Amino acid sequence: MAKVKMKTNRSAAKRFKITAKGKIKRWKSGGAHYNTKKSSKRKRQLRKATYVKTNMLKHVQKLLKEF
Repeated sequence: MAKVKMKTNRSAAKRFKITAKGKIKRWKSGGAHYNTKKSSKRKRQLRKATYVKTNMLKHVQKLLKEF
């Protein structure tokens, strides 16, 4: 009997990307609406991607199943 493979969480797969060095890249939240009250600097920084923090890394890796 074949082993059961774990499926990747599809919503997580659309939100995170794995870099060549194995880090997990994510997009910042908070830039979709209510932008008139936010400064230009804040909105510009929200456009950039960042990496998943170490305290959330294992949780995200479990969802992605590529580790």
